[in-house]
Amino acid sequence: LLEDKGEKREIGGEAVWTLSTAKPGNGVEQLRDNNTETYWQSDGPQPHLVNIQFHKKVSIQEICIYCDFKHDESYTPSKISIRAGTHFHDLQEVKEVTLEEPTGWLSVPLSRRDLSHDNADPDHVPDQQPSLRAFMVQVAVLANHENGRDSHIRQVKVFGPRQQASGLGLAEGGGGFESIDFSMFSTIR
Repeated sequence: LLEDKGEKREIGGEAVWTLSTAKPGNGVEQLRDNNTETYWQSDGPQPHLVNIQFHKKVSIQEICIYCDFKHDESYTPSKISIRAGTHFHDLQEVKEVTLEEPTGWLSVPLSRRDLSHDNADPDHVPDQQPSLRAFMVQVAVLANHENGRDSHIRQVKVFGPRQQASGLGLAEGGGGFESIDFSMFSTIR
């Protein structure tokens, strides 16, 4: 499974997930159940949307999508758009990806540069934190293989940076505050 990818962690569980449409029994639960045999199936006109809303602004480094052309054929997306913003009304396209008969995990790395208008500026200095920062991410299926109408997406994972304890010696091997007196005050009630 893709739950832990070293420096990244899966943050999709911290979000509220909604779909533009879904066939009964093929909704958000199947999209997030860690089973590549189940899938979300859209039910309506394109674009088909997966909306991922966080309660606070989060850093997003990567979105991974599992598709299976061998099983899903014309239901398999051939073009997707990743959009980000603070809410539905200010989403901006971050990436557009063309898929050629995908089978397996598709990784879409995201960074602040993807949303920046400074890309054309040769003097632009990249941000020290390359993660995309957003309250909301949307995966939009723009087209399917063989001009299919509805889509199957088997899994979607959202990865952010792994948080490190900083400055107070609280991280492993941090030489820190391990006495009983200090541990009494280590949490906020």
